[in-house]
Amino acid sequence: MDISIALIVSILAVTIQAGTSLVFASVGEIFTERSGILNLGLEGILIMGAVTAFAVGYHTDSLLTAVLVAMVVGGLLATIHAFLTVTLRADQVVSGLAMTLFGIGLSSFLGQRLGPDGAPLVGLIGPKFTRVAIPVLSDIPLIGPALFNQDPLVYLMYIGVPVATYILYRTRTGLHLRSVGEDPATADAMGISVPQVRYLATIAGGVLMGLGGAHLSLAYTPGWTENLTGGRGWIAIALVIFATWDPWRAVLGALIFGGVNAIQFRLQAAGGSVIPAAVLAMLPYLLTIAVLTLITVYENVSRRLGAPAALGLPYVRGER
Repeated sequence: MDISIALIVSILAVTIQAGTSLVFASVGEIFTERSGILNLGLEGILIMGAVTAFAVGYHTDSLLTAVLVAMVVGGLLATIHAFLTVTLRADQVVSGLAMTLFGIGLSSFLGQRLGPDGAPLVGLIGPKFTRVAIPVLSDIPLIGPALFNQDPLVYLMYIGVPVATYILYRTRTGLHLRSVGEDPATADAMGISVPQVRYLATIAGGVLMGLGGAHLSLAYTPGWTENLTGGRGWIAIALVIFATWDPWRAVLGALIFGGVNAIQFRLQAAGGSVIPAAVLAMLPYLLTIAVLTLITVYENVSRRLGAPAALGLPYVRGER
């Protein structure tokens, strides 16, 4: 294979790998916010999913068990957020930020104690997802090796996004979800249980966030280190705005982030770049800020494809 083609294939493959955890996290946040609940605890849930997935995988040697536990942990943390914001009607921003701080602190605590005999997890080698080539499809020139020679969680992402889009736009469940996020009082008058929908959407979103964390520690960067997520939770929240609360656009945003991430890694690995390594590491985050700025400037886009009208607002039956 020509060197330039091999380089392109390599960058595309890393782009998809880097974007997968962001896709899971941002789609989970889309489902949550579509119901009217803002979950700023995404970073905390993501990193908790990562540490529990690696710890369980290390001790059980079962990748499936590790992924399932990470999803359960994500769902449990999201349940706490739902209880605070839906049942107790706590401020959603404060609850989300508290969840982030709690998740980061707890993950650091667990990372220091969940190794063998209470040792740290840092530096340990556990099971990890390896690439599985899909026959025929992986032989397609250029895109085949990049798209169809990936780990199983990437393939799950390929299936999950269309399914999430179908549920959101083509099912009664999705209709109820969107109606609660737009006008909970009207949805309540039509017989839809607003608390139930918001609970289920928030928990489902947390499950996907936990899955995103599992992909980080079991596939993309196998292992555990402090701050493994590197702010990806905040990037995912920004991607939701970039995607205008649509799963397919979230995929595009995640791939843009992943692509810039892959390119900066290649530039650092190649060496000889006049751009300092610290600046290269900042590129994905700078791009995210630039994209959000452009979206904000185009007000007509914001009006046409804006946030759910009831996002961040508690609902009390009988109040208007």
